[in-house]
Amino acid sequence: MRQVWIPKIGGPDVLQLREAPDPEPRESEVRIRVAAAGVNFADILARMGLYPDVPKLPAVVGYEVAGTIDKVGAGVGALREGTRVVAVTRFGGYSDTVIVRAGQALPIPHGLSFEKAAAIPVNYLTAWIMLVHLGNVRRGERVLVHAAAGGVGLGAVQICRWRGAEVIGTASATKHERLRRMGVAHCIDYTSEDFERAVKRITDGAGVDIALDAVGGKSFRKSYRCLAPLGRLFVFGFSSAAPGRRRSLWAVLKGFVQMPRFSPIALMQNNRGVIGVNVGHLWGRAEVLRSVLEEILGLVAGGTFDPVVDRAFQLDRAAEAHAYIQARRNFGKVLLVP
Repeated sequence: MRQVWIPKIGGPDVLQLREAPDPEPRESEVRIRVAAAGVNFADILARMGLYPDVPKLPAVVGYEVAGTIDKVGAGVGALREGTRVVAVTRFGGYSDTVIVRAGQALPIPHGLSFEKAAAIPVNYLTAWIMLVHLGNVRRGERVLVHAAAGGVGLGAVQICRWRGAEVIGTASATKHERLRRMGVAHCIDYTSEDFERAVKRITDGAGVDIALDAVGGKSFRKSYRCLAPLGRLFVFGFSSAAPGRRRSLWAVLKGFVQMPRFSPIALMQNNRGVIGVNVGHLWGRAEVLRSVLEEILGLVAGGTFDPVVDRAFQLDRAAEAHAYIQARRNFGKVLLVP
């Protein structure tokens, strides 16, 4: 098999393609020949030495794959060789062959491509847990979605459209027209506008009911100030810690210093909530993740959701995929394909 390794901390150029013997499935495991694997910002932070959950380097990262089962161990239930599946992986997804426990793999709906299937797990699970499972987003509510053109952002936009909520999205100006076509009511160019002022203007000072923020630093503070009474802020990332291709300890320190400290008393007085989400820390709730993913796949199969794939890079071009995302060029999901 072929895998993309992070041998050491550094820029995209440190990524290496290596070969290794094919792994063998054990009891309750299946082997998947990968057709597409998702690339997430957490992978980039791992390469930069800024993601605490990554295994000790050298390591293979990657949280999601889609492909075909080619070998099964004992006790895998209904899964069989030849079944097209999408699966969540706790690292190891940057590979043309992976082993997962049977419960981590779900059949791909008929007619759905491997690429679109691989674009679902991390993005839609994250958006769903924030907006549906915890946020209870409802018709008529206003939702501020940072990085609305990213993978999680577009998943959130589609969930809000399904639930009847109005979306205010931040993105660079070149992405606004397409976002509007997808149902974003108001677009804010974060490169030239202060999003807090823009939200106050758009809502006539009322604020938003939900804010989704993976930027971190001072953005958390400003997103919190955008909330209306009974508003919920969801924090699920720290992209401001990685403004360039290589690690900047100054950027990390600056981001931490600028992060707000939320007072329980102030939360009560303002009738607001702040909730953190990290799907990678929910492996102990595998039954919840599987149930949610099954529901999401059903909505994809019915045409309610349509995963957006921006580009697919060959495994040996993983460095280009990382650089592409860090340059904020993508509209939707970036993938690796064998």
